[in-house]
This record gives sequence, C-alpha cells and structure tokens, in this order.
Amino acid sequence: MSPARPGARTLIDTFLDPGTWRSWDTPPADPAPPGSGYAEELAAVRAKTGYDESVITGEGLLGGRRVAVVVCEFSFLAGSIGVAAAERLTAAVERATAERLPLLAAPASGGTRMQEGAVAFTQMVKITAAVAAHRAAGLPYVVYLRHPTTGGVFASWGSLGHVTAAEPGALIGFLGPRVFESLHGYPFPEGVQVAENLFAHGLVDAVVSAEEARQVAVGVLDVLCAPREGLDPGPEPEEEIPQIHAWDAITRSRRDDRPGVRALLKLAARDVTPLNGTGEGENDPGLLLALARFGEVPAVVLGHDRSRRRVVAPFGPAGLRVARRGMRLASELRLPLVTVIDTAGAALSKAAEEGGLAAEIARCLADLVTLDAPTVCLLLGEGAGGGALALLPADRVLCAQHGWLSPLPPEGASALLYRSVDFAPEIAAAQGVKSTDLRRDGIVDRIIPESPDAAYEPEAFCRRVSRTLEYELAVLLGQPPADRLAARLARYRGLGAG
Repeated sequence: MSPARPGARTLIDTFLDPGTWRSWDTPPADPAPPGSGYAEELAAVRAKTGYDESVITGEGLLGGRRVAVVVCEFSFLAGSIGVAAAERLTAAVERATAERLPLLAAPASGGTRMQEGAVAFTQMVKITAAVAAHRAAGLPYVVYLRHPTTGGVFASWGSLGHVTAAEPGALIGFLGPRVFESLHGYPFPEGVQVAENLFAHGLVDAVVSAEEARQVAVGVLDVLCAPREGLDPGPEPEEEIPQIHAWDAITRSRRDDRPGVRALLKLAARDVTPLNGTGEGENDPGLLLALARFGEVPAVVLGHDRSRRRVVAPFGPAGLRVARRGMRLASELRLPLVTVIDTAGAALSKAAEEGGLAAEIARCLADLVTLDAPTVCLLLGEGAGGGALALLPADRVLCAQHGWLSPLPPEGASALLYRSVDFAPEIAAAQGVKSTDLRRDGIVDRIIPESPDAAYEPEAFCRRVSRTLEYELAVLLGQPPADRLAARLARYRGLGAG
C-alpha cells in the first residue's frame, strides 16, 4: 500500500506519539457458521492481512494528551462493518465516554458487510447512538475520512465529527460508484464523491495528509480540551475613549486596511483551527468559523469576514447556518462563543430571499440569546442591518472605538427618510450608532480604544482586543451558568425599557 494511503497500523503510528499505542481489542466473536464459505473467507483474509477484523481500537498519546482511537482497515473485506466489528467499535466509543477521553475516528470502508445482511446493516444505529452519547457528554469527536469511505459508515459515525478532515483525493460518498453504475447502467458523475469537492461544499473542514491531520487534531484538542475553570482574568483592561463623531467612526470602519476577524486571529490568537461550512452541504466565504484561544481561554469564534466579502459577495443565509453550527459546537462542547460583527449588510438578492435569510436571522437571534454557553460579541467595525443583529445577543458586548451598529447603513436610512443619501452623516449622529452612544444606551458594555485608528496600529489593536476578550471570557467562565443565562435574558428584556 502506498504511503499516501496508509493502513490502520501505519496511520496510528503517524497520528500518535511514538510508543504510546495500547490496543483495547480482544478476539472477536466469529459471526460465520463453521465450515461456511464466509468462515473460509474470514480465515483467508485474517491470514493475508494480519488483522482479525476490519476495525482496531485503543488509546495513545497525541501531543502528550491521552486519546481514544478507532481505525478501519480497508484491506480486511473492504473495511466493511459486520456485527463483530460494530461491537468492537461501539465498546471502544463507550469506553472513551466512560473514561472521558477525546475520540479520534479514521474510517475507510465500503460500508455494511454484505455477508451478514440486515443484522449488520442495523449495527450502524448502535454505533451512532454511542457516538451521540459521547458528544452529549461534552467530549470531542474528531474524524479523518480516508479513501474510500462510503455507504453506512459515511452515513453514520463517519459524518458526526465535531471537526472532520479528509484524505486528499479520497473517494467519499453515500453510494459507491461501482454500485451506482451496476444499478443504473451509467457511471456516477466524476469529481462529486471526492474529498476536495466535499470541502468546496462545506462538508469537511480540511483536506490533509495523515501527517497534517495529526497536527490538525493536536490544534483542535488544544482548544477543545483546554481548562475552563480556575482561569485568571488578570487586570481589567483600561478604557479611555475620546469623544468621536458618528460619521468619522463610520468612515474609518470602512477602510480597506482596517484589521478584521482574520487579522485578529492571525496576530493575537493561538491554536487557531479554521472550520469550513455548515457540515450539511453549504459554505459561505463571508462568514468565518474557527476554534482558537485568547491567552489561555478557549473559544469558538464566528464572525463576518471583511476580507472575503469584498472579493466574493456579502454573506447570505448559508453564512448564518455556518454561524449556527458554531453555536451548536459551543453548546455541546461547553466552550465560550465569540461573535464578531463587521458587515455592511447581508446579501440582498433573489437567492438570499429564497434561501431563507430572514428566517436564519431569526434563528440566530433565538439560538444566541438562549445559548447555554458564555458569549461575548465584538463589534469590530461596520454593523449594518439584520446581518449584524444576528450575531449581537451576548452576555457581554464589546465595541471597537470606531465600531457602530445601525438598522441600515446611514446612506440607506437617509434615502428612506429623505429620498437622498446626502443626509447620511446627520442620520448617523441622530440614530446613536457610534460606540459611546451604544454604551450609553446599554447595548455595549465596554469600548476598546484605537490609538488613534486600528488601521494605523493593526497588531497593537488586535492584541488589545485579544486581551479584552480573554478578560471577559475568563470572568464569564467563573459565573454559574444559570445566573449567567438569567442575566443575559434580563438584559435584553430590559433594553430600552428605561
């Protein structure tokens, strides 16, 4: 087998720290009647491959961290899952849950074992139930899809990762192309069931080699397994904000060289792992989703990506579905969530309307305001319209000195009221959109200074933002969850009520 398609044992040696692998496997119960053709087939493949089943399980260290591992071996009856393999796999997932270990899965399988029929087919239910219980316990589940992964394996435990990577060029799909052609009489379209195409459609987070996948997994677990308790917030950040004019803030927020969420992660965060798409067949370059740490504090980060919207398009309903994936990750993994607002407005188009933009804004608002994780919103720059509001509800709302929030871009409000954009500066001042007005009105809790403009000091500004995020998140993590949620709901219930 070529190095590009490592077998199960080679993959384990590549993934884990040297010398740390320990098998959990015991001899499998033989599902084949003695003397049957299936029994002879099993005996032959065991002798040929040196594996006793299509799955091996165990534990080891990954970057010094103890992890559980389940890996398919494709040379063993095409990695197919029968009763014995499913039992071994399920027992390993359950043990990982009981011992509170992160779980790494590396399937490479044609799916259900045909020799065992319906009973093998239904094994996918119990494997899925075990993985669901593992996730419900707040434990990380990381998947590396290998060549090939198809059928019931892809449609169950292969598609449930919190983070999912895939092997370059790997065949990954629901129905194998050979089966499709046999059933329909013509080949399946080329280039569809390929790892790179899945990435393009937001179904996997990365396409990487086994060596690179190890580094991805190390970075992911550095965030997902980081301590949440006993974090020292350090001294409260300083805040001295000079008087600013609304139109000046809006003009500065629109500069092309103003640092956005990507600059923030690059210059002032650590252990950053970009995630890709909804995991459900959609992607949107205008909405960034990542795992990261600000100082010692881990977080899911989601935000409007100013660098992409100018060269691609404003974000649309798919972007908000990407955001909601981030909210689910934060909730399930007990991680803080950071939302970053920096948008001139969501897409205005036929596709956006038919794709449910308004409904996705509503769902984001509902999910965020009731989320059972600590939340911090950062108004980093522009904050126009419902696309900005969708990421606003949070325990704490921070605002860059020249950030702003408005129902419409000021030009739009001016056109609506006066049939001319000429009154935009006066409208902006009257609507109370600038950072100091937002703080006065209880919408913003803290303003992050710019000295005098984030575009002139991008690295210093981003580090100031990161330090403020670290402080706010550490304070929130020290609060009882029920009290935190009650305070958030009370905050928005009382907003504007006097």
